[in-house]
Amino acid sequence: MSETRETDTRQRIMATAERLFRDVGYQKTTVADIARALAMSPANVYRFFHSKREINETVALRLIGEVEAAVERIINAPGSAEDRLRRIIRAVHEMNAERFVHDVKIHEMVRAALTESWPIVEGYIARMNARVAALIESGVAAGEFRAVDAATAATCVNTAVVRFTHPALLMECARLEQPTLDAMLDFLLAALRKL
Repeated sequence: MSETRETDTRQRIMATAERLFRDVGYQKTTVADIARALAMSPANVYRFFHSKREINETVALRLIGEVEAAVERIINAPGSAEDRLRRIIRAVHEMNAERFVHDVKIHEMVRAALTESWPIVEGYIARMNARVAALIESGVAAGEFRAVDAATAATCVNTAVVRFTHPALLMECARLEQPTLDAMLDFLLAALRKL
């Protein structure tokens, strides 16, 4: 099978799996369901993905990749480090709320990924910490932020906003009125600003 055709088949399997996860639910979808929807045998699906977990991870990676791409666009956009940091956190919050809170069946898949501590989730956290650290370093270099250990500050920022960005906590903390995301961002940015 040609590499292009193999890639196309993998993409079709992923798209079908994601559609079924949204329609039927993550737990209820089987590899046989995915194969049936594609008019192929489960054995054929297993030629491209070794397990349902691998399919799930691939779908989750695609969803995470969309968030990371949005973050990269903001990091590379013009503006102060403070403005871009505020926009990054707001974008992650809005994307995760839209996709995972309002789509309960996809939220089920994400919850499973977080519960099972898939390496992709750990990788996502590490990459987000690195991106925020680089942005903080640029803010320090520009004189916007005080001199801080950027890696520690980034971890603190991402930990402080986790209730606004973590899919499970977005749902569980939705009724909490305080602090608002804006209040938390104001607090964090005040802690970073050069006096």
